[in-house]
Amino acid sequence: MASELPPFDPETAAKFMLGRGHPGWLGLRYVEHGEDWVELALPWREDLVGETGSGILASGPIVSLMDMACGMAIWTATKEFRAVATLDLRVDYMRPARDGAAVNGRAECYRITRSAAFLRGVAHDGDVGDPVAHIAGVFMTIGASRA
Repeated sequence: MASELPPFDPETAAKFMLGRGHPGWLGLRYVEHGEDWVELALPWREDLVGETGSGILASGPIVSLMDMACGMAIWTATKEFRAVATLDLRVDYMRPARDGAAVNGRAECYRITRSAAFLRGVAHDGDVGDPVAHIAGVFMTIGASRA
């Protein structure tokens, strides 16, 4: 009989999940987490700048940062790793990130149903009170055990 897996721990999982594939190429890093939220960091790199010479991170890597933070927030809230799929991820940009600044993304999973998870979050470059973007997302939970 298979033993039960321990609850999902984003700090431990980040060592494996963020070092490979697209998150690894972007250089995403774990920052911290709570009961139903995860915060990740997207370090600044010249090749991630949107407009040459601007020093400002492009919007695409910020979307990827927030998408990964959302997935990890779902697993943190449910305490288990199960497949999820992004159904909708709305990103409302408030302003560009500061020249040369890394961007942190915090996603909170505030509601889970039998087949969907609902998230909200913020991307910031050092001051959460002055966000780069707000996000709202809906993810399909595949094979989730939640009611």
